[in-house]
Amino acid sequence: MEAEAPLHKHIIMVPYMAQGHLIPFLELAHRILHHNPIFTITIVNTALNINYLRSAIANRPSAPHQIKLKSLPFNSSDHGLPPNSENTDGLPFTQIIKLFHATTALEAPLRGFISDVIVDEGTPPVCIISDVFMGWANEVAKSFGTVNYSFTTGGAYGSAAYCSIWMNLPHRNLTDGGTHEEFPVPGFPESCRFSITQLHQYLIAADGKDEWSTFFQPQISHSLQSKGWLCNTVEEIETMGCETLRNYTKLPVWCIGPLLPSKMLKKNTGSGIIGQRSGKQPAIRPEECIEWLDSHPQGSVLYISFGSQNTISETQMMELAKGIEESEKPFIWVIRPPIGFDLKGEFRLEWLPTGFKDRVGKRGLVVHGWAPQLEILCHESTGAFLSHCGWNSVMESLSQGVPVIGWPLAAEQGYNAKMLVEEMGVCVVLARGVHGKIEKEEVKNVIKMVLDDGEEGKGNDMRRKASEVGKLIRESVDGSSYKAMDEFLSTFLNR
Repeated sequence: MEAEAPLHKHIIMVPYMAQGHLIPFLELAHRILHHNPIFTITIVNTALNINYLRSAIANRPSAPHQIKLKSLPFNSSDHGLPPNSENTDGLPFTQIIKLFHATTALEAPLRGFISDVIVDEGTPPVCIISDVFMGWANEVAKSFGTVNYSFTTGGAYGSAAYCSIWMNLPHRNLTDGGTHEEFPVPGFPESCRFSITQLHQYLIAADGKDEWSTFFQPQISHSLQSKGWLCNTVEEIETMGCETLRNYTKLPVWCIGPLLPSKMLKKNTGSGIIGQRSGKQPAIRPEECIEWLDSHPQGSVLYISFGSQNTISETQMMELAKGIEESEKPFIWVIRPPIGFDLKGEFRLEWLPTGFKDRVGKRGLVVHGWAPQLEILCHESTGAFLSHCGWNSVMESLSQGVPVIGWPLAAEQGYNAKMLVEEMGVCVVLARGVHGKIEKEEVKNVIKMVLDDGEEGKGNDMRRKASEVGKLIRESVDGSSYKAMDEFLSTFLNR
């Protein structure tokens, strides 16, 4: 009888070049190895992103030795990007699409790396796990006789909407210019209608031939031909979204979230947690932030952050500041220069009301650059999160039972906000995009409604629902998500 070939245990991961994708891929590697330590996992990317991941790993002393990092050659200047532009951090949104197109340049060096792996190990990797935006990796996997799984770092509802709308451009069928008319989205129930206000400006203008469509449509199409999808969500909190994603992709979908540090998946600990999972240094020491939070009552603080690559307009920033001040609520605001200015540049006092910082005094922490978000959201004093509704931020917030004040700005954030409002009841949308009008009175009223128990008890209801969702998220780690990971790994362990 012929001897059974030894099981090859090498997984290669190919994340998109953005912090909101790199960190979930790293967490996924940790989760796989926690589930079954027999694998070696190599994450491939450009040199700057590999250095960033190396720093993130260094912040976790217990990181498994089986996680390897491989730098692939990449020159941003070859793609019309500024020098050393290897991720979205600090890149003007007008140039983000160039970075998307530039990611296809990693295909050839990835092929070279896999060839070297085969020479060294005598067999192809057991699988490639690639970002949904890196769909070309599916063709690479096929050519080497292995399989590709697509990983969406977003939620199920948002991912299904994002993919379906880009692939089908259903809003182009609107008859009134899209001002008021709602439209159906293929894959979603007929009763679930979307609005033009939930779409980004580049998607609104897309016609299938523009530079955004010519990237997303083929990459999503490739990803739809993979062996299955991994999704950073929890089955119990996105029942409708998970069903929709499966209906649309017509593929197995394993909900293996939340991809969060284990300390976040315990009930709020009062004094928060210490330790960044990203490779960035916060502009304020976590200990200092926690000391400030300790001085405020439970559930009283508003945390404000628009993510690693988003900001708002000068006018919006001014009105937001006025509304925050008039709400008289304690707050932590992670603030960056407004749209049109260098996000990494110096912040000018002229972008805030005269004397704003002096008047709010110790009631507010204004953080320029980067804040210890995990520590803030895990603290019992944090009562609400004014967020762009990026999925990583949503999961971090809801895992702690913290309701969301939504201000979606790009990508699938508008769909996330829609789901958080309509399906979960844990969010109220304050504004949309960087061009929408916003007034201080509305800001003040929304903040007070969520943090107090104003308008017919809506704030109290949101907090209750957010707490219930948080419990489901934490329970999934040893429940449905554990089972989903087991089922996913069995698809190639049993081959």
